[in-house]
Amino acid sequence: MNAPLPGLAPEVVVAATGAAAGLGVLLAVLGLLGRPAVAGGRPPWRRRTAARSSRQALLGVVAGLLVLLLTRWLVAAAGIGLLVAGWDRLVGGSADEGRGIARLEALATWTESLRDTIAGAIGLEQAVPATAGTSAAVLRPSLNLLVDRLRIREPLPEALLRFADDVDDPSADVVVAALVLNARLRGPGLRDVLTALAASTREELDVRRRIEAGRRSIRRSVRIVLLLVLGVMGLLAVFNRDYVAPYSSVPGQLALLVVAGLFLLGLTWLRRLARVETHERFLAAAQRSAPRRPQAVAR
Repeated sequence: MNAPLPGLAPEVVVAATGAAAGLGVLLAVLGLLGRPAVAGGRPPWRRRTAARSSRQALLGVVAGLLVLLLTRWLVAAAGIGLLVAGWDRLVGGSADEGRGIARLEALATWTESLRDTIAGAIGLEQAVPATAGTSAAVLRPSLNLLVDRLRIREPLPEALLRFADDVDDPSADVVVAALVLNARLRGPGLRDVLTALAASTREELDVRRRIEAGRRSIRRSVRIVLLLVLGVMGLLAVFNRDYVAPYSSVPGQLALLVVAGLFLLGLTWLRRLARVETHERFLAAAQRSAPRRPQAVAR
């Protein structure tokens, strides 16, 4: 009953076992991805990022399964699967930085438009709906929600704070904080404050654009080198099995694990160098809802 099936080589049995295990992992990932995602009040761009990460994880499972079927190397299958699943985190980043730059530019343009509209001797409650329709597409959904809250008679300071949560950007917190202070105190000088904030945002935008232009070429070089190395290794593993036969043994897999670890360490180091350090938000909902210490009353 336990004898191996006639006509099947041990390598085929091992490959079939690995394929079955990979298929089980794939079905598990599909089951997790099939669950309805809870929005939880997250901004739309964060929900899109989560959906893209789920697709990358699925592609990683498929790529790992394919490598396992072609090479029967567990370390190579796991490494390629993790690389594909974390491609955006390791060698990507340009898309996220591009969205951040677009959001910052839209914020600067809206601040300037708000300043010019307020200069026409109208109040802040009327200026916000007037500028929402002409704002950039990346900021328009959050501004439309702000206008809807104002239409249902929500107080302007609370609506602005919720607008800051929708945008979820530290630079937007600075602009919203100035608007909230003006909405509560009703003091003069809002136009000058918005002018200074728009100029500061434009300066930050120029700096981030110059930094991103310099890092884009570095990321491109890293991708080219990585794809060339993996391409050569893949061609050797498929079409010249005798040359890479030592990697099929247990010591060979351990050596391959060391090489993959060095690759991962180098990519992580390059990713850390290319990461843009951003400030923490000071108008976050969690910080605003934190209980405050009761202050002593002077007698």
